[in-house]
Amino acid sequence: MALWVETGSEPMTESEKADLDAIAALKESAAIELKEKGNQYVKMGKKHYNDAIDCYTRAIDQKALSESDNSVIFSNRAHVNLLLGNYRRALTDAQEAIRLCPTNVKALYRAAKASLALNLLSEAKSHCENGLAHDPNNEELKKLLRQIDLQKFELEQREVQVSSAIAEAKDLLSAIESRGYKIGKAMFRELTGLRKPVLDKNKILHWPVLLLYAEVMSSDFIEDFCETDIFSAHLDMMFLESCPPLPWDKENNYTREAVEIYYEASSGVCLSKTKILRYLLEGTAASNVEGIGDEEKDASEGSNHGNFAGKGSPKWIKINEKRTLHDVLKEHNFIIQGIPVFYVVSKSSSFYEEFKAGKWSPPP
Repeated sequence: MALWVETGSEPMTESEKADLDAIAALKESAAIELKEKGNQYVKMGKKHYNDAIDCYTRAIDQKALSESDNSVIFSNRAHVNLLLGNYRRALTDAQEAIRLCPTNVKALYRAAKASLALNLLSEAKSHCENGLAHDPNNEELKKLLRQIDLQKFELEQREVQVSSAIAEAKDLLSAIESRGYKIGKAMFRELTGLRKPVLDKNKILHWPVLLLYAEVMSSDFIEDFCETDIFSAHLDMMFLESCPPLPWDKENNYTREAVEIYYEASSGVCLSKTKILRYLLEGTAASNVEGIGDEEKDASEGSNHGNFAGKGSPKWIKINEKRTLHDVLKEHNFIIQGIPVFYVVSKSSSFYEEFKAGKWSPPP
């Protein structure tokens, strides 16, 4: 029997032609048998999926079946790869099945499923629509198309949210820079959470402000301290005569007349523009987006501002209550610790002298 004939040549005798026909028949029979065996392995469950893939692969390698038959086998192998979570391989197999037979609806369905799993939503939608063009009543394709459309809608909505969050953060950053404010690492996060400044329609900044009662390290929040507000307006509201004493202030030292407000002459480090932008995006839809802002360090990053107050200057700077928040935030020795942090002490308390002498520091 002639088992090999040079490519492009024709059998010279009827006997050689018969031999080749016999070989082709054997290969076709083997391919069909391998395909059926692969189908059986699929029915036997997950433990046999790799055996099924091996059978389908060997059936394809016989190169003995029609394009239509091979399309079915590629589609079957795509199905098993989907079951195994091999989505890229599943898509490749399904695409080859479609190339061999563009009307293979199962292959179109499997290509759509694999594309969806790979988040290739446009491709998934295209495969679904092509499948429905050949089989308009296919409920599986209709269901999958609805799922794809929903996912596309959710993705588009998220992209809008991301774009909006980035735009708002960049507007905030621009406002902060234009005012000469210095932003350092956020402190007291257990108290401040993810609170951030807000820029209103008139381009005025509104800050959440943390007030710390240094004597007991208790805290208060001013949720909306407009940069144009003066400190006395907020203190007047906090220490109204009608308000009960602070729960821990047993001696009623913290009255409106007795309280003073300070900030710490900062020894922190200013953040770069990129890091400030990252901070402003925390907790938003864009918090994990890559490539935001200028990734190179700004000249300001790494600058130590501990000597701004000058040698021998006090650690604690008393705030004139008639000044606005903006006036204080733009001070050369004030670094905003994520949000502004101020310290409240009472002239009536024995703690006052210790604090003023710089003998007290916030706990680490």
